[in-house]
Amino acid sequence: MGVRAPSGARTVPVRPALGRPRTTGHPKAPQGACPAPGARMESTARRATSDVGATVGVEEEFHLVDPATSALTPSPGLAAAAVRHEFGERVHAEITTTQVETATAICRSLADLRAEMVAARAQARAAAAGAGVVLLAASTHPFAGWREQVITPDPRYEAMVHRWAGLAQRQDIAGCHVHVGVPDLETAVAVLDRARPYLPVLLAMTGSSPFHDGADTGYQSYRTLWWGRWPHTGIPERLGTAARYREVVDGLVAAGVVGDASHLYWDVRPSSHLPTVEFRLADVCTDLDDVVLHAALVRSLVRVLAARAERGEPVPEPRVEMLRAARWRAARDGIGGQLFDPVAGELLDARTAVERLVGELSDDLADRGEEDEVRHLVDRLFARGTSATRQRAVWRETGDLRAVAAAVVREGSGA
Repeated sequence: MGVRAPSGARTVPVRPALGRPRTTGHPKAPQGACPAPGARMESTARRATSDVGATVGVEEEFHLVDPATSALTPSPGLAAAAVRHEFGERVHAEITTTQVETATAICRSLADLRAEMVAARAQARAAAAGAGVVLLAASTHPFAGWREQVITPDPRYEAMVHRWAGLAQRQDIAGCHVHVGVPDLETAVAVLDRARPYLPVLLAMTGSSPFHDGADTGYQSYRTLWWGRWPHTGIPERLGTAARYREVVDGLVAAGVVGDASHLYWDVRPSSHLPTVEFRLADVCTDLDDVVLHAALVRSLVRVLAARAERGEPVPEPRVEMLRAARWRAARDGIGGQLFDPVAGELLDARTAVERLVGELSDDLADRGEEDEVRHLVDRLFARGTSATRQRAVWRETGDLRAVAAAVVREGSGA
């Protein structure tokens, strides 16, 4: 659950890492961190579209498990240290003591992003090892339940439980968030409006939550369904302008649904504390290659959609029912079956849907020297399947969900 800046923090200096804001001081960038853009999230005249997508960063959430049994394991000492920022800018606390989050520095190239994610995962593994636990890189734990969780003792998390009650207490899922740099809030909203039909196919490529509470859910991304219980998640409706976005936020605050914009958990949103548009739809990808692929596609999509907005091209307006159907289909079948095109209103083979997306982005990817890598990673994903597919293969072979969890731990650690 991305915890963001306090209410009112609309214009803040760009941080050198995508972690949570500190209450005091300004953090130093991790050694070797990618450069941060000198931009602020301002709702002013739109800057040149060449500024869009210059930077990218990723946040990942991980479950903490016992290295011998793979059981979900509360780690209050680790959580307390993370709340105190003892692990620096790459490792952060989460709402429960059974999770930890990583945040990369703000990067400019896919090579830098990969290196940052390797470093962030390694730092999180080291922090976990110090607490006697290991990381499980998937959106759901295969056999644990929410009752095994303990809320992190911190005023902000306690306030979240007070506001959302059982929803927050049962939040036993993890996600992956991609931040892409944009010059202003108007650009972020323009991208959000145009990105909505593309979110399901992006989701389909990341599924890692087939099991929940010890049962096979029948979904590639059960996280998507579990997350949908909340009143402020999913694909948002078209906003149109930054002013309209603020009106929606103000309305949700007035209703008591959120305390501020940092609690909007839409699949895509303007960041409340960084000059970015944030894509929050993805499951945690066990394999680092799949995260890089997802981030590359998201960043390219932002650049392409911002350029379309700058040219005044019309915004696609599929009905919300069609978007929900497409999202459900992607969560259910992933890349192993058919996906639903919410604009055309038709089913199509998942590989065809992914190739169409890459085709739309190919000029942009080629211009930046990223197309060959993206196409290679797409081929690799379809050859191996998603994490959900690989988890089910272990389950079919062993009939043991502990073996599934152990396999996820090994793969996520690069072993």
